[in-house]
Amino acid sequence: MPIAKWCAALPLLMLSSASANAESGLASFYPGVGKKGEMTCAHRSHPFGKKLRVSHGKISIECRVNDRGPFIRGRIIDVSTSAARALGMIDAGIVQVMVEAVDEEKRAVKDANHTAGQEIPVAENSL
Repeated sequence: MPIAKWCAALPLLMLSSASANAESGLASFYPGVGKKGEMTCAHRSHPFGKKLRVSHGKISIECRVNDRGPFIRGRIIDVSTSAARALGMIDAGIVQVMVEAVDEEKRAVKDANHTAGQEIPVAENSL
């Protein structure tokens, strides 16, 4: 392989190895199945209840898998209307996204570290 082609492919290889569990493709939206205003999605393989991070441009949201789909070739995820609104894709209808599973263990550690520096209020009569 010529060096110029190899150098051109390097950023793509680095991107794919950095997020091995991520997938990119087209997203569409549907009237949500679930609580009104809740950010949910339909995915073909992730288990129900799994949180996914969906990114479009500079915007990332987290949504919960509560349905199967999409069943249209080339699309990797359907998001609820509220999730589509948060991603800014309502007018476009279909957009390019990156989807990755949210690691709940890392999230719990991050939340614990975030609250570690906060003072916990204690009632005076509890001592």
